[in-house]
Amino acid sequence: MTSTLRNSPPWHEGELKMHNLLHVPPRDNPTVPALSYNAGYLLRTAPLLAIGTTDREGRPWTSIWGGEKGFARPTSQTTVELSAPVDGRHDPVADILLKSPGGDVINSERRTKLMSGLVFDLENRRRVKLHGRTTEGSLDSNSGLDQVELAHLTLHIDASLGNCPKYMNKKQIIPALPDPKPVSNSPQLPPLAVDLLNRADCFFMSSSHGMTDMDTNIRGGSPGFVRLVSNEPHGAVFAYPEYSGNRLYQTLGNLQTDPRAGYVFPDFETGNALYVTGETRILVGKDAARVLPRSNLAVVVTVTAAKCVEKSLAFRGVAGEPSPYNPPVRYLTTEKVSAADMKGDSSITATLIRKEILTPAISRFRFRISDPGKLGTWIPGQYATLSFWDELNIGYSHMRDDDPTSLNDDYVRTFTISSSPGEGISASEFEITARKHGNVTGYLWGVNERAGLEVPLKGIGGEFQLKPAANETLPFIAGGIGITPVLAHLPGLELSRLQLLWTISISDVGLVWDTFKRFPALPKSTSLFLTGADPLDEHTVRQYEAVVASGVRVLRRRIGAGDLDLSLADTWYFCGSPSLKSAVLEWLAGKNVVYEDFNY
Repeated sequence: MTSTLRNSPPWHEGELKMHNLLHVPPRDNPTVPALSYNAGYLLRTAPLLAIGTTDREGRPWTSIWGGEKGFARPTSQTTVELSAPVDGRHDPVADILLKSPGGDVINSERRTKLMSGLVFDLENRRRVKLHGRTTEGSLDSNSGLDQVELAHLTLHIDASLGNCPKYMNKKQIIPALPDPKPVSNSPQLPPLAVDLLNRADCFFMSSSHGMTDMDTNIRGGSPGFVRLVSNEPHGAVFAYPEYSGNRLYQTLGNLQTDPRAGYVFPDFETGNALYVTGETRILVGKDAARVLPRSNLAVVVTVTAAKCVEKSLAFRGVAGEPSPYNPPVRYLTTEKVSAADMKGDSSITATLIRKEILTPAISRFRFRISDPGKLGTWIPGQYATLSFWDELNIGYSHMRDDDPTSLNDDYVRTFTISSSPGEGISASEFEITARKHGNVTGYLWGVNERAGLEVPLKGIGGEFQLKPAANETLPFIAGGIGITPVLAHLPGLELSRLQLLWTISISDVGLVWDTFKRFPALPKSTSLFLTGADPLDEHTVRQYEAVVASGVRVLRRRIGAGDLDLSLADTWYFCGSPSLKSAVLEWLAGKNVVYEDFNY
């Protein structure tokens, strides 16, 4: 930028309100007047522009234009020209910017219109926000292509701002001409739109502050990070968490002064699009957690108008690697209720009193409850939720490439209890058996049990219980550490009725050896599927030989559909990874499958 540009704009009242709500330290607004050098470069090289504007009622709408590099070009430090094929019939932004109120195509100079944009390159995780006005626009409907029109637009850019690459999931963009087919114009979402929303790993939204400012930006996460709250005829309601960002709160600041926002959910595989405008509610702290547990900041949107259009977009996207900053999906309280969401007594704590290393990657930890009388007695199949916030939180950081998921980590973890009440240990104690994966379990691995680690116990919950029907076999499929709910049930089970199919890496055979040593009758009820290369170290070899000598049926391969005797029972039980669960549910089609997975 040159020194001739005026100073950056001050924060407006909505942004200041968000800063005060979230205790953001004072700072200057980094927005740059006109086009920065980076903005100009990205406009020339990025294939897509999310563009937002408002309709005659003041409602924001958002669309995505482009498809290939070079469709937009800066002609000065304040001017951008773009040409792109668009869905001229159903794209709400094209309709607002390039058609008269009567619906006629405009092919001449027109009055200016407030707009905002986000030029972005998903393949390289780059984005820059733009804000300004349109000065000229036309829609060429004589392109010779059925239902495809060429949008020509000249933009005067008042400001730009580069953003970080967090939560941008990589995609290679390929141009594809629109071939639009309207599906719905109702604020109640049709099945196609519901499916799109449930699978989306990003969306683009626009908001406004009076007639002076607009903002368009991306929100990304793991597929499913947007949750559908309801879908009634008067308008669907969806919610999403606001993850840790740069703490400018420009979008949320706009929503504080005008709660209306426009969204577009693109389907990169098909070119389908869901265009939405609606009323937003910003939820902070406990209000956010009541809707989306483990969230400190969330937005709930009530749809007031929507368009669902097949093949409305001028591009497709080939999925690449997801952002390393994506947190796990946060489910609505109406979808999943865990012990982490309970209103428990915050004074109850759990102290680590014993640690046993079972394999290089799996350990058993015993905890003592500070006041078991307040908690009550748990039953086999339940889980404990522990908070490690005080031990591991190191405060706000914008970027943390060495540990990206920690930026949105509340350090609350849920573990299946692997001990049974009264199983040779005090009633005030419980055990968890966990695999080393992530910063919390990594921390547990390094803690000495003599150090007196004491953490809040947020609650015990869950309803995964093994209840075999009378005179019926109980078949259980366990994947690796998915054996834990079985361990808690074993003291009360009639093992002659249990048929355990356990698939596990041979590197974790120490867990099998320990389990069989504690429950000597279990091998007779077990088919063990061991994967991976033969062990080399002497200790693991001895454990493997002891497992084989136990009399268990050992198969040195992965479990498959042919290993399941469907005549055993009508109800089957499962605990394992999401990928194994998908296969098991397919193999057991038509059966009642009671399952627990690792997505608490």
